[in-house]
Amino acid sequence: MNETDNATLSKVPAVTLAFWIMKIAATTLGETGGDSVTMTLNWGYLVGTVIFVSLLLILVACQIAARKFHPFLYWATIVASTTFGTTMADFADRSLGIGYTGGSTLLFVCLMIVLGLWYRSQGTISVNTVSTPKPEAFYWAAITFSQTLGTALGDWLADTGGLGYEGGALVFGAGLMIVAAAYYWTHVSRVTLFWAAFILTRPLGATIGDFLDKPVSHGGLDLSRPMASAAIAIFIVACVLLLPQRAGRHPGQSTQSA
Repeated sequence: MNETDNATLSKVPAVTLAFWIMKIAATTLGETGGDSVTMTLNWGYLVGTVIFVSLLLILVACQIAARKFHPFLYWATIVASTTFGTTMADFADRSLGIGYTGGSTLLFVCLMIVLGLWYRSQGTISVNTVSTPKPEAFYWAAITFSQTLGTALGDWLADTGGLGYEGGALVFGAGLMIVAAAYYWTHVSRVTLFWAAFILTRPLGATIGDFLDKPVSHGGLDLSRPMASAAIAIFIVACVLLLPQRAGRHPGQSTQSA
């Protein structure tokens, strides 16, 4: 039996270039989709947050209950987490009045707490170990906080930082390039680099989403949020169908096929 035979299939996809393409598209959809409900439909941040957290909890429960990796279910859950992250961050920043700086700081602390508890419980925060309910619960909690943090960071840099949406996208894009360079040319922990990239892609997607739907006077393209959301959703579905989708693997004892 070779080493691959002793690998247990993960419940999340292998981290490839296709993964990151779809992740950025999903975060952009989360921004435009969340704003479509809270702003275009004018349902407000609280109602939008309740709707999307309910959808997220249902999808996470389905994801954890699943016996193996399902691409459409996984990416639907990611989109739900990004959309909830958008409405939750906006609710915290604006409705609760703590501002972008306070919201970003609070969410960063929450994310670090989740990752710390995950590491203490499992001895690792590697996504390659997400094959059983407990690490998967930690995984989705970390994913959700990182998505929400990304929205707050994107808004903080664009508005409070005074860089605008284009400037914010450039900053986060440069950050991702640094992470990619560290991946290829240094020995920095791959787990650390993954979470850094995952966090940075959220504000990048958020700033791209804002750039698409915000008024021209605010540095955006003033596109219809529902139309932009529909176009991005079609792109994500096409990616799931056309790009390679396979479950990740992690070292461990082989398990019986589900």
